[in-house]
Amino acid sequence: MKRIFSSIYFVLALFTLFCQSVAAQSIATESETEASDTTAAEKFVYLLNADELRYSEWINPDAQILVGNVTFRQDSMYMYCDSALFFQNDNSFNAYHNIRVEQGDTLFLYGDSLFYDGNTRILKIRDNVRIENTTMVLLTDSLNYERDADLGYFFAGGTLLDENNTLTSDYGQFNTQTKLATFIKDVYLESEDYSLSSDTLIYNTDLHTAYFVSPTEIVSEETTIHTDRGNFNTDLKEAVLLDRSEIIQQNGDQTMVGDSVIFNDAKGMAEAFGNVQIRNYADKLDVDGEYAYFSQENDSAVITGNALAIEYSAGDSLYIHADTFRLLSFFNESGDTLLYREMRAFNKVKAYRTDMQMVADSLVFSSLDTCLTLYKDPIVWSENQQVLGEKILVYMNDSTIDWAHVIGQALFVQQIDTVHYNQIAGREMKAYFKNGAIERTDVSGNVLVIYYPEDEDMEMMGMNTTEASQLSAYFMNQEVYKIVIRNKSNGVMYPMDQLTDKLMYLNNFNWFSNLRPFSRYDIFYWRGKSATEQLKSSPVIDIPLPTLNRKKD
Repeated sequence: MKRIFSSIYFVLALFTLFCQSVAAQSIATESETEASDTTAAEKFVYLLNADELRYSEWINPDAQILVGNVTFRQDSMYMYCDSALFFQNDNSFNAYHNIRVEQGDTLFLYGDSLFYDGNTRILKIRDNVRIENTTMVLLTDSLNYERDADLGYFFAGGTLLDENNTLTSDYGQFNTQTKLATFIKDVYLESEDYSLSSDTLIYNTDLHTAYFVSPTEIVSEETTIHTDRGNFNTDLKEAVLLDRSEIIQQNGDQTMVGDSVIFNDAKGMAEAFGNVQIRNYADKLDVDGEYAYFSQENDSAVITGNALAIEYSAGDSLYIHADTFRLLSFFNESGDTLLYREMRAFNKVKAYRTDMQMVADSLVFSSLDTCLTLYKDPIVWSENQQVLGEKILVYMNDSTIDWAHVIGQALFVQQIDTVHYNQIAGREMKAYFKNGAIERTDVSGNVLVIYYPEDEDMEMMGMNTTEASQLSAYFMNQEVYKIVIRNKSNGVMYPMDQLTDKLMYLNNFNWFSNLRPFSRYDIFYWRGKSATEQLKSSPVIDIPLPTLNRKKD
């Protein structure tokens, strides 16, 4: 009886296997056409081929066991493997070894094992996973792919490779339609010329553009970028950076920060917009503004819009405001050695330091000779002294004044009180300083002097007027204590009670206290000269001898 039952069961098993084998071959030849006829048919997973089809009630009664050249299809996607368990009632299968998934000519997926649910249309592929698209390759060990969303995502580390870049992260996802890949946690992108690290990054595999949405660092041979938001085209090497991004160059000696920055590494340029800050730590110079343009080729920059430069090489900082600053670098003929730098300031220059204040139309500072040159109506103040002329050159030594050269219509004024001023005018003037204090001034060419000598009690003894071709004035504690006249001269000493307004002031005298900046904040407020306060010529004139009325006894 047992033998008869066993024989019947064996025959039924053979018959079932034969029917399934025939069905598999029939599907291979006919099901593709039938599936395309109706939308309903596209919902089913079809077995197109298998070298062997087995069934085991004891191993897995719900599955067909497929071995050798197994092929499945659901609508336009084909799936290949060495062996599989096909759960036809559940419209799903498990596939093993040499997994290959193809969808048209745009998507190819490989791995060691695969579970596919035809109802949810989700693939879960594991171990040695590789997904290939026309523009990239993605490598991981665990990948899920949602067909309806055209979205694949990995969660155990992955690497994306395209023509120029290698991108790795702990978690990521890729959309085959939009060609956008999102990478999260320990994101690292590397190419031949730069490396990029971030926490969250979106990458367009068609445009080769990375989009930043978290703190990101981009490092190349000469530049480091810090940003929280923006994008970077890896082909053009151009970045659009937002949210107070920073560009660092020259091994950290120079930085640029702005509300938004456009940086093109291929062209060697950067533009910054909004609250721009440029820091040159080597030269101890800060420059701020609302807009900046930087050229890497010649290491130059232009800054404008509420522009401010701060020179802090000495203990006391010099604050300079102008409409526009231009920073220039000069190299040797081969271009590999920096010779010197220049800072040029244009239009309504105003500067403040506790021991010196300046106004001018324009300014140039050169590191070659540490000379600060003021152009067009320049005025320099230091304590109770004022110097003006057509052009003023101030030579610095460790950021303190070494000597100054005034060219054209030079005028030195020293305030004694609100009425009395020592005055020296000439064509050219050279002033020499020690420890920031004036020691001597040499004046030449049509020299005119008004000077109030003082007695031992610091009382003015009278007013001396002198005309000479050359003159030297000597100072002690910022006060004139001696005047030496060279060559021929004419001079008159007036008693204090004989002075009139006409006698007390030179023709080009003016004390410009209203133009003088009184703090580092005041340099942003321009106060220009009136028409009557412009520079006046200093003609050679004969000083009239006084007619003194002798006091009666």
